[in-house]
Amino acid sequence: MTLLITFDIIHILLKTLNPNIYPLDDHGISADKIDPHACQVIERLKAAGHKAYLVGGGVRDLLLGFPPKDFDVSTSAEPEEIRLLFRNAILIGRRFRLAHIRFGKKIIEVSTFRAGESEADTLIVRDNIWGTEEEDVLRRDFTINGLFYDPATQTVIDYVGGVSDIEKKVLRSIGTPSTRFRQDPVRMIRLLKFGARFHLEIDEKTFEALFESKHLIKQSSPARVLEELLRMLESGAAGPFFSLLYEHGLLDELLPELAQFFRTTSPEPSLRLLKSFDTLIQEKLLDATERALALSILLLPFFESYVQLIEEQKNKPLHLGQITSAANHLIHYTFAPFFKLPNRLRAITGMLLSNQYRFMRKAVKAAVKIPRDPMFFLTLELLKVRAYQDPSLEPVFAVWQEAFDRAVSKDLVPPKHRPSRRRR
Repeated sequence: MTLLITFDIIHILLKTLNPNIYPLDDHGISADKIDPHACQVIERLKAAGHKAYLVGGGVRDLLLGFPPKDFDVSTSAEPEEIRLLFRNAILIGRRFRLAHIRFGKKIIEVSTFRAGESEADTLIVRDNIWGTEEEDVLRRDFTINGLFYDPATQTVIDYVGGVSDIEKKVLRSIGTPSTRFRQDPVRMIRLLKFGARFHLEIDEKTFEALFESKHLIKQSSPARVLEELLRMLESGAAGPFFSLLYEHGLLDELLPELAQFFRTTSPEPSLRLLKSFDTLIQEKLLDATERALALSILLLPFFESYVQLIEEQKNKPLHLGQITSAANHLIHYTFAPFFKLPNRLRAITGMLLSNQYRFMRKAVKAAVKIPRDPMFFLTLELLKVRAYQDPSLEPVFAVWQEAFDRAVSKDLVPPKHRPSRRRR
């Protein structure tokens, strides 16, 4: 039987024999940019006789000149061995077993080198076959994420040409792109995420595979896809991400009603609002940790168009109760085809959307009434984003913000509040 191997796979297999090792002078990653707890984890794993490196996003971000959001470790130690070495470690996941090592509120994620058939043309259901560092890196998604960093020698270890692609600003799949997308369709979302965050161009073969495979995204876990979308909404790069999502047809697969609104009206109002949201996040003028705020930013132009359509049909303006019902209905039929939104997220998003009409209909009156709602401050945050994008709303925002601050100071409404999570 003849074994057919593509040029891309041969290219990768050759690289596994002789990885490129980049010293400090070549990569320029300063030791003081590495999280000391991550270094501590690596040192203890090595002291126990295991291999261990920084891997993935932390290494990529440092090479691209961005501050890493977190630092992950990859090691030859198996999950149970990791737990024995670290009293502050817990094991999580079934599909992908790994360890979380806690240092206060910080978590260092530690995964074991994986093996398995990197070119298997089937959906990955379970992924707990242990292997070598070479096997592990060949199973990762994109070359920019397939880099190891050894703090002890301050070297970057590159089996897949990731350093070169970072220098060229190119996003390239490791292995056969169409196969990788069939193995895990969420990789298509991640592809556009990295393109939006880091302004990278997609390699031609990877782009072709994205176009051919986009329908497979519905085979993914809705919860995983929703988490990726919500993370991008609060990332500071939501505008370019949703622009790419729409441009490359994935929005049609995930949120068809929103995509239809973009086609029949225009995506520009939504994208402009998202870009204003991004700017406020980047400039630290807005806290994006409440996801309902991010979701309401995405939906607001769609919702305004929906309310306008209902009012034209009824030939009269809706009252706030009807607007609230319309908001809940729009959220449901926008997300229900594929996603199941958590009840709290859905409820607060509906409140934020409908409350915008409270502002518009009482904006310039001398006395405005602030509801006794601990989440009402988020309504003002949404108005703040709108006023940033549309300066004509600045007087409206000023009136309500002043009234809210006055009500808080007199203890007439609860202060800004986010419910804390229940303890286990």
